[in-house]
Amino acid sequence: MEQGMLAGEGGPQTGTMTECFDCDNCKESLYGRKYIQMDNGPYCIPCYDAHFANTCDECKELIGHDCRELYYEDRHYHEHCFRCFRCDRSLADEPFTCQGEELLCNDCYCSEFSSKCIACEKTVMPGSRKLEYNGQTWHEHCFICSSCQQPIGSRSFIPDEKDYYCVPCYESKFAPRCTRCKKSLTKGGVTYRDEPWHKECFVCTGCKTPLAGQQFTSQDDNPYCIKCFGNLYAKKCSACTKPITGFGGGKYVSFEDRHWHHNCFNCARCKTSLVGKGFIPDNDEILCRDCSNDL
Repeated sequence: MEQGMLAGEGGPQTGTMTECFDCDNCKESLYGRKYIQMDNGPYCIPCYDAHFANTCDECKELIGHDCRELYYEDRHYHEHCFRCFRCDRSLADEPFTCQGEELLCNDCYCSEFSSKCIACEKTVMPGSRKLEYNGQTWHEHCFICSSCQQPIGSRSFIPDEKDYYCVPCYESKFAPRCTRCKKSLTKGGVTYRDEPWHKECFVCTGCKTPLAGQQFTSQDDNPYCIKCFGNLYAKKCSACTKPITGFGGGKYVSFEDRHWHHNCFNCARCKTSLVGKGFIPDNDEILCRDCSNDL
């Protein structure tokens, strides 16, 4: 071949002949005519188109040797036939998506199949950063705290009806505050006198031992563990001198300005229990009637 041009990389070659040369199919002379050189011989243009040209998947016509041919998934197209199924825009040099049997430009695909941001109502483009929650979608930069207006991003958040809050703003705005330290309670805690406390803040006024889950009592609205309350405020048993707290079902007996645990209220001589019985005081002691008669 003396002259020629490539119709595609590794494809057929076209040229003109100035010596005796025939089409391999129709045997007509190619003298002075354009031809296409194939592996098995030269072909005139009509024969080449008839035997080797592909059929356009869109218009069903042959894609001639002088047409730009586009190829996608075993389908061939004229350049002008390779268009968006919705808006008819040429896809020859545009990104596109195949949806079923339909070819769609990015704009049409996104408009029909991509989510819309609930905040700005614009399309969330495929591959862009987004956040999905409760069936709704946001651009990452559109999902912001309803209080501080800063993007929440990948941080934890708390929904409140139609609003969304970052954790610090929610705690500042809604969470109850500990009666002692005044900081927000985000989980757990205890309630005392209808007021919230952190568990670690709810301690005995005396010894500072945590009271959560423990028996306690109060004095002047201040909480005390049983031991501190007994040492500081409870009556003392005249027999054993230990506090009489009344906790755990404990009962006691009082006489004048003295007090006894039930199990300590015994005759000072014979040790007989005097609970529910008559007794005789003898200075600091108490006696049963029998021991008193022996005096």
